[in-house]
Amino acid sequence: MTVVGVDAGGAPPHPAAADALAGARLAVGAARHLAAVALPPGCATVTLGPLAPALERLAAAVAAGTPAVVLASGDPGLFGIVRRLHADGLPLRVLPAVSSVAAAFARAGLPWDGAAVVSAHGRDLRPALNAARALPAVAVLTAPGAGAAEIGAGLVGWPRRLVVAERLGTPAERIVETTPQAAAGTAWADPHVLLSLADPARLSLADPAPADPPVPPGPAAPPPADPADQPGPAAGPGVGGAAAGARADNQPAAAPAGGWALPEDAYAHRDSMITKAEVRALAVARLRPRLGRLVWDVGAGSGSVGIECALLGAAVIAVERDPDAVGLVRRNAAAHRVDVRVVAGPAPAALAGLPDPDAVFVGGGGLAALAAVAARRPARVVAALAALDRVAPALDLLRGHGYRVEGVQLSAARLADLPGGSVRLAATNPVFVLTADHPPSPGERR
Repeated sequence: MTVVGVDAGGAPPHPAAADALAGARLAVGAARHLAAVALPPGCATVTLGPLAPALERLAAAVAAGTPAVVLASGDPGLFGIVRRLHADGLPLRVLPAVSSVAAAFARAGLPWDGAAVVSAHGRDLRPALNAARALPAVAVLTAPGAGAAEIGAGLVGWPRRLVVAERLGTPAERIVETTPQAAAGTAWADPHVLLSLADPARLSLADPAPADPPVPPGPAAPPPADPADQPGPAAGPGVGGAAAGARADNQPAAAPAGGWALPEDAYAHRDSMITKAEVRALAVARLRPRLGRLVWDVGAGSGSVGIECALLGAAVIAVERDPDAVGLVRRNAAAHRVDVRVVAGPAPAALAGLPDPDAVFVGGGGLAALAAVAARRPARVVAALAALDRVAPALDLLRGHGYRVEGVQLSAARLADLPGGSVRLAATNPVFVLTADHPPSPGERR
């Protein structure tokens, strides 16, 4: 069985595709693909709708030794039918064409070696949307009801420019550069591919009220990140200028080369108002950040917890009431080369209207903030408390919202040098860390 990729213009360009089609006795594909190729007389066809009947016909053809071809869009190994055929144990060879993602970036005149490719086709939209919130260059394979309008609506508040590539390779092809707000109010033609690009030079286009630009790091700011985490050189001009920088190691959502639970001096902060590394290590582990998830950092302070979640691929919203601390969060995020959306204002009021999170770290705001977070029913809440008398009320509050709660007191004593070459133990303030999990409702995503 041969899987033949049909390019955006409807033609199978691979030289071996002609022979595979000429010898086929069974052809499976979408109606538009079957109409675009020349099949031999007497070749049976199956037009794809439900996949199960087509798989049965293909399995029967393989068992009988009947030559069969499967027609698919672009590169069928990229979110395509190859995965399902392979899972069913069907022997196959693949003749790919140019994928719609490669075609979209090419039409825009942009490189994409550092881009993440995600799919919203036939699956929950939120992981794809959160990837676009977290990473500087993301291509989204869309579907009706999960396309540029819905993703644009979800990206309002993030400085992004969008490139929508409609009906690639057809006479109706259209490449449009737009903003999240404009995309949300537009009816887009299917099929289309969406490119989400972070470009600081275009913040005024992407958001009518963008966050303040990052403040250059001061003396307490972190040292330069590992070279593997630095953005690459700007791309050449395309539809709307350069694409966002890509990591030099070509791993857009890999674990940070410099690690996490970084020391406090890796962040600008005031008067030691920062989540200590030992506490941060546990908090980040409990939050389970990864690509496709959205994390709130409430009472962000220096932003260290949210930034480390962003370094691990999550989309992050940092909420902070202190204007000076807001500047520190932005400075630290810029220094660590991550895109953290900063919301300035007190919790719980500042939480209203924010997109629903998958996990929340509550480092400030008191019980009122914790109650507002619990009312939004995220899958997981992690709270850090410095005062013992706040632990019982926080436990009762979370349990009252249906959460299962566990907690631990963290007490760390660090080695400190003494004169003469001796060392001593320097205790840090104990912190109580509560981890709350919400049992999922039937059909709820986790």
